[in-house]
Amino acid sequence: MSKIRIGVIGAGSISEMHLKSYHSNPDAELYAICDLNEERAKAKAEKYGIQHIYTSYEDLLANDAIDAISICTWNNSHAQISIAALEAGKNVLTEKPLCTSVKEALEVEDAVHRTGKTLQVGFVRRYASNTRIIKSFLDNNELGDIYYAKASCIRRLGNPGGWFSDVDRSGGGPLIDVGVHVIDLCWYLMGRPKVKSISGNTYKKLGNRANVKNLAFYKAADYDPTHNTVEDLANALIRFENGASILVDVSFTLHAKEDELTVKLFGEKGGAELEPQLSIITEKYDTILNLTPQINNLSFDFVAGFQDEINYFIEVCQGKKETLSPVQDGVEMMKILCGVYESSEKGEEIRF
Repeated sequence: MSKIRIGVIGAGSISEMHLKSYHSNPDAELYAICDLNEERAKAKAEKYGIQHIYTSYEDLLANDAIDAISICTWNNSHAQISIAALEAGKNVLTEKPLCTSVKEALEVEDAVHRTGKTLQVGFVRRYASNTRIIKSFLDNNELGDIYYAKASCIRRLGNPGGWFSDVDRSGGGPLIDVGVHVIDLCWYLMGRPKVKSISGNTYKKLGNRANVKNLAFYKAADYDPTHNTVEDLANALIRFENGASILVDVSFTLHAKEDELTVKLFGEKGGAELEPQLSIITEKYDTILNLTPQINNLSFDFVAGFQDEINYFIEVCQGKKETLSPVQDGVEMMKILCGVYESSEKGEEIRF
């Protein structure tokens, strides 16, 4: 089988994970790259031996030799580029979130159905080794029905600035940037139940905090501390039709003692913690046990996770597999994310 020819749209920081992973996959060929900044696109092309360089995604999509694309652009452009790519006959891997509104999400879903092409949403943690292990336990009913999940992704100081802090381009702050990962991970492992209601809060209290010294944090390529229109903190209680619920809180910046990443699932027969380290909690012979799997990484490995996601996408493009993160899941996640923002804005619970 010939290699899958890949076009990458967007040459910013997250594109490096896509480019590196495609480059390491023997069934993929990095064929084209596009960025509004031509010099940045040229630099990536030189690094990875990419033949075709574009500054217009429309021109890239017009190249019939390209089989599939990765979308690594601002959130507010995901829907537009996804629809254009699907209509151009390409399979699509788009970075999360799928888009920035439920209306756009439904339009992308319609394009998938119309074209018959595949769109894989970049819920990278679904493809990670610790997720696969817990999924196998769940599929074999070792933990029973999961009725409660709890997730936190707290940064003390970690507003990336740039487009991340511009609500017009990002659609939101920590909720839509990092919260989407932990919420989706819980929801996926809970069996993807239909959302029933959401009670959410967002806060804009601390701003960028660029004044803080002696503590480094990631900054976007176009970092500008003077522009910040996203929330610092979001929290939510998400209820589902089957009675299950998720409690979540996420922040870009908070007066907390330390950063925190926790993902916990609680079932009728056992529980699991995926972060900060994988652990399985069960009961045998009237004794509660904490089980620690012997695996390479007990927490999410960023590099390995992206490689697994890209490898899976290539197999999807080859017709060997169906994606683990289809467009309809992207739609449901947009309902949840937008529901949190709507609940906060209205100061009341949102019901679906």
